[in-house]
Amino acid sequence: MTDNRILRPAIVLAGLMGAAGVALAAIAAHLPDAAQLGTASSMLLFHAAAVTGAALLTAHGLVLRPLGLAATYGFILGSALFAGDLTLRQYTGQRLFPMAAPTGGSTMILSWLALALSAAWPRRK
Repeated sequence: MTDNRILRPAIVLAGLMGAAGVALAAIAAHLPDAAQLGTASSMLLFHAAAVTGAALLTAHGLVLRPLGLAATYGFILGSALFAGDLTLRQYTGQRLFPMAAPTGGSTMILSWLALALSAAWPRRK
C-alpha cells in the first residue's frame, strides 16, 4: 500500500477552505457591495470538495499519483491565491500581489487538467 501521509495535510486544508468559504458567504450576505467575497467563497467551497475528491482518488490509486498530488495541492494553492486576493481587495483595496487572482485561477484550471490527465494516463502495473 502506498504511504498517503502526504495527503493528510491536504484534507486538513480542505476543511479549513470549506470553513472559510462558508464564513465568507455569510459575511458577503450581510455586507453591501461584497460581490468579491461571494466569488472568493465559491472558489473556496468548490475547491475544498475538489481537494477532498482528488486526495481520495490519489490515495486509492484511481489516478496517476504524481499528477493527482499536483492537482490536489494545486487546488489548494490556486484557491488560496484567488480567494486571498479578492478578500484582501474587499477589505483593504490592495492586492495580495500583482496578478495574484489570475495566477490562482490559472493554477486551478491547470489542476483540473492535471486531474483529468491523471485519470486518463495509463498506469504501469
